[in-house]
Amino acid sequence: MHEQSAEPPQPLSDQHPSSSRHHATTAENGPFAFASCSCGWRGPARRSRDRARRDVPEHLASAAADDSSP
Repeated sequence: MHEQSAEPPQPLSDQHPSSSRHHATTAENGPFAFASCSCGWRGPARRSRDRARRDVPEHLASAAADDSSP
């Protein structure tokens, strides 16, 4: 059975200009870390916390590009 980490999610979206509509965090579930966003997006489960954190700016950049498309 997997236990959820007692660590609170780490907000990472404050570092990106599209963060007004997207609030992204990372969380852990057992040995896996994942990123998620207030828009409903959730990154893949990663064994590497660092890689899960790097999923956030990629999502925010993609969201910013989508927001600026006509």
